Amino acid sequence: MSPARKPKSAKAVHAQPRSNALLLEVAWEVCQQLGGIYTVIRSKAPSMVEIWGSQYCLIGPYNHASAAVEFEPAYPAEPFGSAVRTFQEMGYTAHYGHWLVTGRPQVVLLDPDCVYDRLNEIKYFAWDHHRIRISPGDGEVDRVLAFGFLVCEFIKALTAQRPRVPPVVAHFHEWMGGTAIPEIRRSNLPVSIVFTTHATLLGRYLAMSDQWFYDHLPFVDWQAEARRFNIETRVMLERAAAHGSHVFTTVSEVTAQECEYLLHRKVDAVLPNGLNVERFTARHESENLHKIYKERINQFVMGYFFPSYSFDLDRVLYFFTSGRYEYRNKGFDLTIDALARLNHRLRETNDDLTVVMFIITRKPFRSITADVLNNKAMLDELHNSCMAIKDQLGERLFHSVAAGQMPDFNNLVDEYWRLRLRRTMQTWRTDKLPYIVSHDMVDQDGDEVLNHLRAANLVNRPDDRVKVVYHPDFITTSNPLFGLDYDQFVRGCHLGLFPSYYEPWGYTPLECLARGIPAVTSDLAGFGSYTMSHAPECGMHGLYVAHRRYAGPEQSIEELVDIMQAFARQDLRERIATRFHAQELAEQFDWKLLGEHYHRAHMMALNRH
Repeated sequence: MSPARKPKSAKAVHAQPRSNALLLEVAWEVCQQLGGIYTVIRSKAPSMVEIWGSQYCLIGPYNHASAAVEFEPAYPAEPFGSAVRTFQEMGYTAHYGHWLVTGRPQVVLLDPDCVYDRLNEIKYFAWDHHRIRISPGDGEVDRVLAFGFLVCEFIKALTAQRPRVPPVVAHFHEWMGGTAIPEIRRSNLPVSIVFTTHATLLGRYLAMSDQWFYDHLPFVDWQAEARRFNIETRVMLERAAAHGSHVFTTVSEVTAQECEYLLHRKVDAVLPNGLNVERFTARHESENLHKIYKERINQFVMGYFFPSYSFDLDRVLYFFTSGRYEYRNKGFDLTIDALARLNHRLRETNDDLTVVMFIITRKPFRSITADVLNNKAMLDELHNSCMAIKDQLGERLFHSVAAGQMPDFNNLVDEYWRLRLRRTMQTWRTDKLPYIVSHDMVDQDGDEVLNHLRAANLVNRPDDRVKVVYHPDFITTSNPLFGLDYDQFVRGCHLGLFPSYYEPWGYTPLECLARGIPAVTSDLAGFGSYTMSHAPECGMHGLYVAHRRYAGPEQSIEELVDIMQAFARQDLRERIATRFHAQELAEQFDWKLLGEHYHRAHMMALNRH
């Protein structure tokens, strides 16, 4: 897959009808956004509907709050309608309708609450039939088990119809979606099963605590480690799903190795993640959007830094990283070390460039820092005063010139506005350094990111060429500091930094590319390793891969600094070209192309069963 070639058309890929089978896709994230799997399933839905039509249906747990926003009820239609009605007649609660996303796929939402009175029975059979020990008092596991029981009962209702329905393929995602698999196999239901693990539970925990995780992987005692992290029940459910499936898959070669050692089953296929690229703006509009949203970020930067000191906004680059707070796994530690060295290099070369780095994640906080909010309010006041003066000056200038008089510019503005502007300017200034964190955090002293920034001496001094804004909350339109949603914020930045240590796939750099923003990933991220194999010249197309698999920390840090410095040296024309090529590369990850991997897994399951 060379990045220079255009992707095949969807019409060429899907020219023939796929199968007479029915396809069920089961996941905990259907119609509720909890993590990356939501993005996988939601973005893939239009492609699946295009391929399977009415033979495709998603199954997820009913959550009233999220369903109110994402789900539209409808009268149950065939071929799944009869099963829904039978299921309801059995006394279970099921909601049939459509997911309010592109493609509007059919959805059946099963309510775990309706079988909570049978939880003890469900737990007993998990042990009696499958030797899975259920830890007491774990509300999440209880709800997942109840959902798995309902999925199994629904599939019984579907496959018991007369006349018999066509062959059924059931594709389960992650342990939370796959708890029905062991009982489906025990009941010998006529279903072909695909199970996808997007990240092994144990792998995520181990990677956070072991800096030599990949070297130690072949020697892990899975049961002892699962008990150490108090996740034995979850891991046993995950293993049962993996071993019970006809086709076992994961999202990358990096995670495939993990599955072999931690779940003790080799994967049958790798299913790389894609995007519905049509959802993103066309290339010719992206440059205009970048300029618009960069100016909005400029407004935030002026309010955040300019009360203390100013710098040339025409010579500023905006870098950012974002994601779940996993200090080592997400590469926050490596990124901060690299930024400190970049700061030193830029100061040594006396470069007039300024890099503003945003660290966007979520940690507990009490509120936005009072000084930060006050500076934002004062900036708004300055802006309003300047606009009022502009209007007054413009009107008086016009009248004076129209009357043939050369105006005295000192008399064009009222004394009131001159005094108000001067007072606002005086109030606006401060001797304090800009904060490195925008919020009043609950754990100021114990936060790893904040402590690392201080230790790296990234404290926003006037002569620092790298400034930092640690924003411990996700960016939404309701955020009073930016007034942007996340998509708009990303489009206004110049470079995304995601040099992860543990990342089974990693959507954030791919989403950057689709928005026309270059990004850094790592060869330990599924997306990074896949791209290196299939598009080795990706660095020319806006995706830079930092090597971490066979490199020590020092080597990885230096490589990341080199990447950032080389990007900073690009002129405006080069950056515009890089943004264009980034979108070109992203098109090769459209689900209309990568959906082929899913189709092959489904057909493999049908053939095996």
